[in-house]
Amino acid sequence: MTETASGPTLAEIEAARDVVARVAQGTPMESSRYLQEVLGSPVLLKCENLQRTGSYKIRGAYYRLSRLTAEERARGVVAASAGNHAQGVAFAARELGIKATIFMPLGVALPKLQATRSYGADVQLRGHTVTEPLLAAAEFAAETGAVLIPPFDHIDVVTGQGTLGLEILDQVPDVATVVVPIGGGGLISGVASAVKQRAAAEGRSIRVIGVQAEHAAAYPPSLAAGTAVDITIEPTIADGIAVARPGLLNFELVREYVDEVVTVSEDDIARALLVLLERAKLVVEPAGAVSVAAILAGDVPALGPTVAILSGGNIDPLLMQRVISHGLAASDRYLTLKIMLPDRPGQLARISELLAEARANVNEVLHTRHGTGLQLTEVELDISVETRGPEHRQQVVDLLRGAGYDPQFG
Repeated sequence: MTETASGPTLAEIEAARDVVARVAQGTPMESSRYLQEVLGSPVLLKCENLQRTGSYKIRGAYYRLSRLTAEERARGVVAASAGNHAQGVAFAARELGIKATIFMPLGVALPKLQATRSYGADVQLRGHTVTEPLLAAAEFAAETGAVLIPPFDHIDVVTGQGTLGLEILDQVPDVATVVVPIGGGGLISGVASAVKQRAAAEGRSIRVIGVQAEHAAAYPPSLAAGTAVDITIEPTIADGIAVARPGLLNFELVREYVDEVVTVSEDDIARALLVLLERAKLVVEPAGAVSVAAILAGDVPALGPTVAILSGGNIDPLLMQRVISHGLAASDRYLTLKIMLPDRPGQLARISELLAEARANVNEVLHTRHGTGLQLTEVELDISVETRGPEHRQQVVDLLRGAGYDPQFG
């Protein structure tokens, strides 16, 4: 296998690498002993979260814009995005001296909005989902002649993203598996095209696994149907890969080159983000952490050195705060209990003594006589504590029960 009828050849991706290198930096490849213990074979993290503009998107955006004719550049470019694609296009346009108009949803995270504007783009806010900005961008292109820059479904975008695959092969020559986040499919179709064609030329095999958030997983049903299909997206913290339909070109390349597509839950993603913060000291957005979530969930085989791509690091601090809390709960490090107590002095103090004995730190307490179903002689205690994992969580519960209380999980 040396090329595909519709996608970029290895030679084309290699040629694009020199172009992309004008703006994209070579990002670090960090080993993870913790994830190696989880998987049972070496795990390395490809840190595109540390890329300029905070994600891999600059690769495809710059390569696409670099191939515009002088007449097309004079007309300007337009794009629609809730974040990373917007920043990639805005940065690339600035570097190439092209006017850029970017449509973003009204609720876009403030850091992403500010970054896009700081690169010189004219940002227009439309609607509350990405759908409205996409329609507005298409209308703007039709009215003004500006060139519409798609986020994933274009051969130049795929070729630019494929340069990341070449970088992985340079840094980890003996890589056995590459794990890639999937939204519309621009990143994985580019990376898979590069690594599969290079591996075939070398007479070896490399496994490519794609990962989607289960609340926005368009690829599994599309692959099952043999054609790209639409899905209804449910709310997900991985908004950066929440795409309702695969790109047409991307779907064909994924079907040809990708070995497997798996999905991960919201809890899996939150745990992964927490692991990356605590163990790797890396700030990664939820969409960029799904590759690690798949490893933690047991969806990746231990076939040799595994590279997990961290595709972006543009996370709103307010979202990070919520995701960390969710990740702590999903990792059994927050425990919320409801305890019915006799309405007499000393009961709250007794619960505090027991929790102190168990070395569980109290975060929040609600003590009320007005809960539904309470007897006149009862009070309800809702209490949240920090625990150190599943074993400690169970110790806390057992200690309370041993003292005659009946804690119920909140």
